[in-house]
Amino acid sequence: MTALRVGIAGLGAVGTAVGRSLLAGAVPDLALTAVAARDAASVAGRLGTAVPSLDFEELAAACDVIVEALPRAVFRSVAEPAIAKGRTFVPLSVGALLDEGDLIEMARTTGARILVPTGALLGLDAVKAAAEGRISSANIVTRKPPAGLIGAPYLLEHGINLEGLTEPLLVFSGSARDGARGFPANVNVAAALSLAGIGPDRTQMEIWADPEVTRNTHSIVVEADSARFRMTIENIPTEANPRTGRITALSTLALLRGLVSALRVGT
Repeated sequence: MTALRVGIAGLGAVGTAVGRSLLAGAVPDLALTAVAARDAASVAGRLGTAVPSLDFEELAAACDVIVEALPRAVFRSVAEPAIAKGRTFVPLSVGALLDEGDLIEMARTTGARILVPTGALLGLDAVKAAAEGRISSANIVTRKPPAGLIGAPYLLEHGINLEGLTEPLLVFSGSARDGARGFPANVNVAAALSLAGIGPDRTQMEIWADPEVTRNTHSIVVEADSARFRMTIENIPTEANPRTGRITALSTLALLRGLVSALRVGT
């Protein structure tokens, strides 16, 4: 079969890791064709070889699959041309979909597919299965080292200072929708959980700044008519970005592998 052409928008910690893996032949039937990078001159240095750097429109035209790994502010600029051309779109800024629902409607029209990686979460297979029945509640508690939350819009708006924190501090409690808006670089996990289950307004979350943890920790409790389950994952942050766990890039690579694999395990 002809290799699927993959484009990566953004060469931060996740985009760079995924790009290097594809270039190393981690998935033989996927070819990294192009990237969209803020600094085109740095592409070869980050990836170890020259790869064409295109704008978002050009990336959508040149590639079958677009992986979005950029700040929330430019999400739509990447997503819209990819979806308009009927591409497979893999967003890492999952929280953006909660406010950009028209893109999902556009995908239905153009034949595009929006595939959300499991990312730093776990158990989305179980949540999706339970959602075929009735889920009565879904809750997620996120604990991160303070350095992984500093700079979040919610903290700035509410004057919450995490410098010198010596004990765990609850910095947010509310819906997944509001959490995704207030912490766009931190809680895409809650957005993914809500999309798999009962939606962003019924999914509830807490965010803790916890100087006692060294890993980004997410605990989920779901009550459904088919099962009750509790899950916790502790993710090792990347060295380049403490907001992002190392498993996020691996999860993205696993999703891409599923596009061309003869065997697919999981829902």
